[in-house]
Amino acid sequence: MLRVAVVGSGPSGCYTAQTLVQLDPEVRVDVLDRLPCPYGLVRYGVAPDHEKIKSLQGNLRTVLEHDRVRFLGGVRVGGPGGLPVARLRTLYHAVVYCVGAAADRHLGIPGEELPGSWSATEFVSWYSAHPDAADAGFVRGVRSAVVIGVGNVAVDVTRMLVRGAGELRPTDMPQAALDTLTASGVDEVHMVGRRGPSQARFTTKELRELGTLPDTEVSLDPAELEMDAGYVDSAALPAVQRRNVEALRGWATAPARQAARRIRMRFFLRPVELLADSGRVGAVRFERTAPDGRGGVTGTGRYEDVAAQLVLRSVGYRGVPLEGLPFDAASGTVPHAEGRVLRDGAVSPGEYVAGWIKRGPTGVIGTNRPCAKETATSLLADAPALARREVAQDPLDALRAAGVEPVPWAGWQAIERAEAALGARLGRGVVKLSDWDALLGAARSA
Repeated sequence: MLRVAVVGSGPSGCYTAQTLVQLDPEVRVDVLDRLPCPYGLVRYGVAPDHEKIKSLQGNLRTVLEHDRVRFLGGVRVGGPGGLPVARLRTLYHAVVYCVGAAADRHLGIPGEELPGSWSATEFVSWYSAHPDAADAGFVRGVRSAVVIGVGNVAVDVTRMLVRGAGELRPTDMPQAALDTLTASGVDEVHMVGRRGPSQARFTTKELRELGTLPDTEVSLDPAELEMDAGYVDSAALPAVQRRNVEALRGWATAPARQAARRIRMRFFLRPVELLADSGRVGAVRFERTAPDGRGGVTGTGRYEDVAAQLVLRSVGYRGVPLEGLPFDAASGTVPHAEGRVLRDGAVSPGEYVAGWIKRGPTGVIGTNRPCAKETATSLLADAPALARREVAQDPLDALRAAGVEPVPWAGWQAIERAEAALGARLGRGVVKLSDWDALLGAARSA
């Protein structure tokens, strides 16, 4: 019997566990997560109004309920207070790290640390009830917001800023975030990209949702759009970009209408400084860019200030080093060969990676399937050699001896019951618990 630990219970971790137990009837997998709740970014990164994507939790649940897979929540690996990587390695024949890319990229411009300037990740974590998030007063006193970036996360946070109570109440958003967002005075959101519309990274379905929001107008500057050769002649664009351009063209040519809120989509603007007003963000200074003929942009020396009391940057994610594992700072990934961890260029027996920490923050949720399969295939090819090493009869006993008391699957089910009960008391559906004490208290009730 081969015992494998998978660190991380998001899509990459679950798909890795699924592939292992499907391909080898002798494998037993413990899926460890530092949170008491499974599913990773499907629970804490998918917008609460995207029920179809959130329904993927059902698929991941099937994996974690497999009779040779065991969920162990509340287990921190590496770092202060965490189980050392070297110790974990002694408990299992193999360990697969599926820890994602937890950090956000910075703009690297003056004023970025001003109050009112946040990463989209921090904002998403707050309205998604991540227990490490705090209500930082994101929308307090805010009338105008700037979202820097033109990918799906930028679309999500823009949509959340202008959603009304009627649309947010049916979601599982925590009550405090629901109350705060529905009472906010945000009436204008600028979503800004440094390149043109044909190079934006959002998908068409998510983009079109902006045009369906009640009492909200989407506006664009046709002159900015027409700077992009791909917008002017979209025939040669890939299908997704072509459909994006068609959606944008429809909004750009539509007559203006009265609405309580406005989303202004801007292109060919590069942030160069956040400007202060009374000690916090008051505006963003952008430099106008222009296509450089090689797929990039160049600065023009012309500037524009956009008033904003809230700035959310959504310019990508980045992997974070895990103490005890090698790390390539340039790519933000763990060095590997077909999923096998490399230490000083040589394969480290029994250590593997999958997901964003393996390949970088690319692709969609489904991209994790082939990525996980490659890693699992490598691991199973190594299995005869790995199985010769003696490991704990049951790693759970060793974890407890090390002072770790994992949250079992029954504990997670107790959290689910507590969230359903909270929703019933509030006259809503399921409502997420949003702090460690509440989550762990519910888990212990099992």
